[in-house]
Amino acid sequence: MKQTWSEAVILHWRLPASTAATFMPPGVEPDVFDGSTWVGLIGFHMSAVRLGRVLPVPHVGSFVEVNVRLYSRGADGSRGIVFLSLDAPRLPVVLAARALKIPYVWSRCRSTGTDGPAPVCGYEVERRDGQPASRFVVRPDLSVQADDELSLELTARFGMHTRFAGRTFFLPVSHRPWPLHPAELVHLDDGLLGAAGLEVAGPPESVLFSPGVDTVFGRPWAMPAP
Repeated sequence: MKQTWSEAVILHWRLPASTAATFMPPGVEPDVFDGSTWVGLIGFHMSAVRLGRVLPVPHVGSFVEVNVRLYSRGADGSRGIVFLSLDAPRLPVVLAARALKIPYVWSRCRSTGTDGPAPVCGYEVERRDGQPASRFVVRPDLSVQADDELSLELTARFGMHTRFAGRTFFLPVSHRPWPLHPAELVHLDDGLLGAAGLEVAGPPESVLFSPGVDTVFGRPWAMPAP
């Protein structure tokens, strides 16, 4: 499967590894870098989805997604993401993903932003079950590249660890390095992290923006039993 992820707003907070460990599937532990593990709140627009080499999915495969993620390392050395939630407005996508035990939530999601000399980009989520919503907006500095080690570590993730049918699997994802820009946090009112069972204090330590990347999903493999 191929996808394009664009207009990504990427927020991160530090998190104790002991807290993140409670969410890891068997055989996987929190990935620690720069002295801690991290939780991310990520919004982007998904488009250009293709199944296999030629089959496009024009409507169902184009939507805004907002996810809450942790960072993981498998016993086989694989480094990836553990998703705590993925909010999306396309019900067929949500149902298909949940059948594979990927924690999608059917929500109203939309992008917000303005053009002009100082453009902003953001995302809004309204959950249909009445749980806390989320709204976050940033102002990217497109004249500067964010190429520091921390920014690269937080975004160079090429797969997902997940639990399915009693086993832990790794789903590889290939893409070029994100083109990254530092961003200023303009607004944040989030309930998604709390709904996922996490508490963070203060504003995010890392605030990034990316125009986007093209991605290719590979064949998943089963992790060795712990």
